[in-house]
Amino acid sequence: MHSLFSRIFLLFLLAMTLIVGSSIATTFTITSRESETVDFQRRPSAAIQASEVLERGGVSALQTWLAANKTVIGDRELFVIGPDGRDILGRSLPENIQRRVNGSPESVPRNFRPSRSAPQIIAADGSVYSVFTTPRRPSVFGALSLPAISLTILGIALVVSALTSWWLAEHLTAPIRRIQAGARALATENQEVRVSSGLEGRKDELAVLARDFDAMADQLRANRSATTQLLRDISHELRSPLARMRVALGLARQPESDSMRQMDRLEREIERLDAMISQVLKLARLQGTDALLERERFELDDVIEEVVRDANFEGAMKNCKISLRGAANNAVLGSRDLLRSAIENVLRNAVRYSPNDAPVEMQVGKSGRGVEILIRDHGPGVPAADLERIFEPFYRVAESRDRDSGGEGIGLAITSQVMKAHGGSARAANAGSGGLEVRLSLPETAIAV
Repeated sequence: MHSLFSRIFLLFLLAMTLIVGSSIATTFTITSRESETVDFQRRPSAAIQASEVLERGGVSALQTWLAANKTVIGDRELFVIGPDGRDILGRSLPENIQRRVNGSPESVPRNFRPSRSAPQIIAADGSVYSVFTTPRRPSVFGALSLPAISLTILGIALVVSALTSWWLAEHLTAPIRRIQAGARALATENQEVRVSSGLEGRKDELAVLARDFDAMADQLRANRSATTQLLRDISHELRSPLARMRVALGLARQPESDSMRQMDRLEREIERLDAMISQVLKLARLQGTDALLERERFELDDVIEEVVRDANFEGAMKNCKISLRGAANNAVLGSRDLLRSAIENVLRNAVRYSPNDAPVEMQVGKSGRGVEILIRDHGPGVPAADLERIFEPFYRVAESRDRDSGGEGIGLAITSQVMKAHGGSARAANAGSGGLEVRLSLPETAIAV
């Protein structure tokens, strides 16, 4: 029973079964006791009573008595048939009594004659009257028309319905109240609240909702922690160039200082600060974006060749050359600038951390129905525990190494968000023979037809 519908249906089915079963048992018990009472058993037979009445008061008295007692025998009806073959009260005779009075050669064998079809009583004038009893036609409610039975069944129905409704209300509202309390706690910044505790054994919609609520609370907590960490990192990163700018400004104000040199230093710090702010703004626009608002069709190979050409120019100082193999041979539907930035961030990272005279390998090819770009350097690699975190904003594997190389720790975070916005992914792994390997994947949905 994994759904509320199944539980509610089976609960009402059980309740109806209990009510119907109890009603049948109650009716049977009460009617049995009624028919087995001492007074009922001691009653003289209807034929004897009719004969006594006929003897004392004649046919008129018998008619009066029959009118008062025609339905007194349980669920049977009493008839007194006169010598003319009709009921003395003028009632129409049931079919079974007509057959017994008039005979039924079609239904009774010709060689069978009962001794008598019914008790007979004889009036003073010698007239013969027959006494018949026949089951009454069943009414819609039958024995339920008896007050004791109807009241008992009503009580059973009320008790079973009340217990069923109480259990159902508790079963449904208990997790709802917990989720309501959890939502109020979450609104008051209490992100430690969890509501699925105690519902581990349930698999219905409310239990699933409670677990989804906990997952939402965990995600909100993670997002808040990430936002707090991001603000802290941004503050730290902005503080460093500002501090260097203050130092350069202070040196420039000193007598006999090289003002031009300090102005150049200030210009470099301003450019670095401007680049960092631009990167942060780009990351802020991309975070939480699953789809691009504007798309254009462009050749992926053209973008890759452009990025490789710029990276070769930058790597020439350390004799680091990019070795490009393969081609996408596909146009892409997406953002050219963002995708170029994503590939460039990874490639520049590879050039930055590769040793002198070591190549950077870049391979482009089909993967399923999409495109995959593999970039590998021959640098020191990344500890296994940090492979997932290098795509987080401002995360550095080695603080001093990144600062010496000029990295802000935003480039790979932007790459990850850009690939997600295109429906793809960015993953990192340490190569078997050393170095870091970053795999950028674009799905079939990003390929232009």
